[in-house]
Amino acid sequence: MKNSLKSHDKNMGASIIAIFFFFAAAVVHVYASERPDDIYRKSLHLHQMQGIRAAFPKRHSSSMEMRTSLQGAAPPPPSGPIVYHVTSYGADPTGQNDSTGAVLKAITDALNGPGKGVLFEGIVNLGGARVDLDGGNYLISRPLLFPVSGRGNFAIQGGSLTASNDFPADGFLIDLSSSSNSAYNYEFTTLRDLYLDSNYRGGGIRVKNSLRTTIDNCYITHFSTTGILAEGGHETIIRTSYLGQHITAGADPGERSFSGTAIALAGNDNVVSDIVIFSAQTGILLSGQANLISGVHCYNKANGFGGVGIYVQLPGLAQTRIVDSYLDYTGIVAEDPVQLTVANTLFLGDAFILFKSVKGVMSGVTVVDNMFAGSDKGIEIVQMEGKFDRLDQIAIERNTVKGMAVKTTVARASVDGGGPTWTADLKASLLFPNLIKQVQYTFVTEAASYPSHFLRNISDNKVVIQADAAVPARVYITADQGGSYL
Repeated sequence: MKNSLKSHDKNMGASIIAIFFFFAAAVVHVYASERPDDIYRKSLHLHQMQGIRAAFPKRHSSSMEMRTSLQGAAPPPPSGPIVYHVTSYGADPTGQNDSTGAVLKAITDALNGPGKGVLFEGIVNLGGARVDLDGGNYLISRPLLFPVSGRGNFAIQGGSLTASNDFPADGFLIDLSSSSNSAYNYEFTTLRDLYLDSNYRGGGIRVKNSLRTTIDNCYITHFSTTGILAEGGHETIIRTSYLGQHITAGADPGERSFSGTAIALAGNDNVVSDIVIFSAQTGILLSGQANLISGVHCYNKANGFGGVGIYVQLPGLAQTRIVDSYLDYTGIVAEDPVQLTVANTLFLGDAFILFKSVKGVMSGVTVVDNMFAGSDKGIEIVQMEGKFDRLDQIAIERNTVKGMAVKTTVARASVDGGGPTWTADLKASLLFPNLIKQVQYTFVTEAASYPSHFLRNISDNKVVIQADAAVPARVYITADQGGSYL
């Protein structure tokens, strides 16, 4: 009887294979002879034939072995999980119960997961391990301080964290500040697709002495201290995110009371791009060098209420670039700026740039190709607080201005008169008092005799051109305050 069943299995398996290859050969023949526009119909026919084959009763033994050999061996199972779902650890996605312990356990397991070699020296490569918040909203009662350092290639993503009413007022919801024996604490950590509500207790994210951290597509609100703080380290990239102490869309009745800082960069070589900061005392505070700010829209708190859009607190060497941004009723403050560029940026609502003197140094400053728009109150586009007496390589020019007072380091004027002197008073437009380093002028006259002429005086930002004879003439003058002496 057993031999009979085995023979039946073999015959059935052979029949199935024969039927399959018969239909396959028929389809190949049809596809070779039919037009290309019939491919879809023939493909559907083949799919139906495969369905007929699948409807035959499955047999183990020889027919199963034949199918496995045709399809190839199954891939080996992974050595360990790389996605850690916080709900699997007991986190409550409704936000009703405290989920701090469960979320920290998921983070801990991910950080202690299998390594895939090393990144920077001393940084274990976790191979792309992810802690997934599963789209939930989790109540957090203490900072999610990473318990293990020296790790990299790791992400937290996809959900919301809300600080509880007893969350520490000086804490951060996500805290990458654990010390490490490596030169850096973490490398290639990604925080993305997160909503962080600090509940007016502490801040959102802290990244300390880390390398190549990315914060992407995050919404951080209700912070009382700082939305994102990057301390030390290198190359933190913050992009495509929204930050505000209060959720508003402008003209908020409580704007005067806004406090806190949306983003603070206390490290070098960072990038902030495509960011909206909609409420805070200070939008971005820079106390580290060589940072790039691009595509940022700040309307955090108006100048008139004491707000600052971007504060460059780096007296003596900023090495900072602010480009392609939008300062909306709030401006830029820079202390003793050295190597600072502000370009292609819109300043709206009487927003301006303020240079504050600490030791009176300003060098390598470029403010060009910006747009300033105001309310015809005579507010100057660039202002100074204190005295600057060490000036070099400064270019503030080519800015378009509407409803505000122009300030520049390169002023131009034309003067008509009968001579023998022609005077251009440039005090109103030149930024620095009683300072002209270079003058160029063109003397144009239609008089029968062409007189000799020369630069007579430049004191008090007045340029005086004199000729040895009185003739009707027009003089075109360009005065530059920012040139350097070689």
